[in-house]
Amino acid sequence: IKSKLKDFAPTSLLCHLLFCRYRGFTLGLTFLFYTAYHLSRKPISIVKGELHRNCSAVVRPADLNITNNATWCDWAPFGQDNYQTLFGVLDNSFLVAYAIGMFFSGIFGERVPLRYYLSFGMVMSGLFTCLFGLGFYLNIHSLGYYAAIQVMNGLMQTTGWPAVVACVGNWFGKGKRGFIMGVWNSHTSVGNILGSLIAGAFVSSQWGMSFIVPGLIIICTGILCFFFLVESDEKEGDETESIVNNTSQIDINAYGSITVEPAEVVEDHTEAISFIGALSIPGVVEFSLCLMFAKLVSYTFLYWLPLYISNVAHFEAKAAGDMSTLFDVGGIVGGITAGLVSDYTGGRATTCCVMLLTAAPMVMFVSLFCCSPYVGMLLLCGGLVNGPYALITTAVSADLGTHESLRGNSRALSTVTAIIDGTGSVGAAVGPLLAGVISPTGWNNVFYMLITSDLLACLFLSRLVYKEACGWCRRVPRARG
Repeated sequence: IKSKLKDFAPTSLLCHLLFCRYRGFTLGLTFLFYTAYHLSRKPISIVKGELHRNCSAVVRPADLNITNNATWCDWAPFGQDNYQTLFGVLDNSFLVAYAIGMFFSGIFGERVPLRYYLSFGMVMSGLFTCLFGLGFYLNIHSLGYYAAIQVMNGLMQTTGWPAVVACVGNWFGKGKRGFIMGVWNSHTSVGNILGSLIAGAFVSSQWGMSFIVPGLIIICTGILCFFFLVESDEKEGDETESIVNNTSQIDINAYGSITVEPAEVVEDHTEAISFIGALSIPGVVEFSLCLMFAKLVSYTFLYWLPLYISNVAHFEAKAAGDMSTLFDVGGIVGGITAGLVSDYTGGRATTCCVMLLTAAPMVMFVSLFCCSPYVGMLLLCGGLVNGPYALITTAVSADLGTHESLRGNSRALSTVTAIIDGTGSVGAAVGPLLAGVISPTGWNNVFYMLITSDLLACLFLSRLVYKEACGWCRRVPRARG
C-alpha cells in the first residue's frame, strides 16, 4: 500500500491542483464574458430618455432655427407622439430575434467548439452595438436602420448563454450548484449596472458613445475568450487528461489506514441530444413555461424602468438610469439567496414559486411609491423578480441538462439550456412590446400585467412544487425535476 501511495499521491495532488485552477479560471472568465453581453444590451434603455425628451424644460440654443417647440430636442423619428410604440419596435427587433435564434443556438453550441462559438458571438455583437451608436455621428434618423441593427445584435447575443452555462456545468457538480451558480449569475445584474453607468456617462452629451464603448468592451472580451477559455476538464491537455482518467482514488481515514480505489470508468456519450429528446426530460417544459413569464417581468423592468422613473419622478435620463440600477443590485442578492435556499432544501421549483408569489405584491408597491421608500422597493422587487429567473437559467438548466434520464450523456446541457432560455426569451420579447402598447393607457395597467405574469409563472410550477412537497413529507431522497 505504501508503494501505491508513493506512486499515486503526487499525481492525485497535481490533478486536484490543476482541476481547481482551471475550474476557478473558467468560472471567472465566463462571469466576465456574460457581464459583457449584458453590458452591451443595457444602453438602449438608458438612451430612450434622451431620444425623446421634454423639450420645454431644455434650454434652446439661440442660433437654432426650429419649427416645433415641443420636439426640437428629440432624435427623429422618436419625437412623434407614438414614440413609445417606436421604442417597442426597437426592443422587439432585438428580443424576437433573440428568442428565435436561441432555439437554434444550443444546437450549434453542442456541435461547435464553445471557445470559437463564444468568441465569434461576442465580436459580432460588439460590432453591431457600435453600429447603433454610429447612427448618432452619421446623423441617421431611419427607424429601419436601428431596427435592423437590433435584429442582428439579437441573433449574435444568442451565442452567449447556452455556451457559458455549458462551460460552467462541465466544471461543477450538482452538490453546491445552486449557490455557485447563484453567485456566478450575478454577472447579469453586474452587466446591467455597468451598462447603465457607462451609458449614463455619455447619454446627455453624445449618446452614440453610450453604445460604442460597451461595444468595444465586448469585442475585447471576445478576443480574450479566443485565447484563454478552457471549455471543460477534458480540454486541459493530454497530460492532465491522462492524470484525471487514470489515477486512483486515495483515502486516508481518521485512524491512519489507507485505501486505494481504482478510478471509475465512465462511458463517454458523444452523440448530441435532439430537440425532442431534450423536451422529454422531466421538468424541462414546466420550467421553460415558468421562465417565459418570469422573464417577461424581468425584461419589462430592464427596458422600461428608466423611462418609467423619468416620466413619473421627472428625473433626467442619467439620474433615472442610475436609480434603475437598484433593481439589478437587488437581483444580485436575490439570485444568490435563491441558490442557497434551493441547495439547502432541494426544492428548486418551490423556491421559485415562493419568490414569485412574494414578488407580485412588491411589483404593485413599486407602482404606488415614487419617493423615499422607492429605493427599498426597487431593491426588494429586484431580488424577488430576478431570483427565480437566475435560478432557472443556471442551476435548474444545469440540473436538467445532466438529468439522470440522460444516462451520462454530457452533450445535452447546451441544448436544454437553449430550450429553457429560448422559451423564456419569448416572454422577454412580449413583455416590453406589451409595455409599449399598454403604457399610453396608464402605467398602472403595465404593473397589472406584470403581476398577472408572476402568478402565471407560479401556476406552471404547481405540479413540480407538489412533487417536491410530497418528497419532503415522505422524507425520502428525490431527483430534482
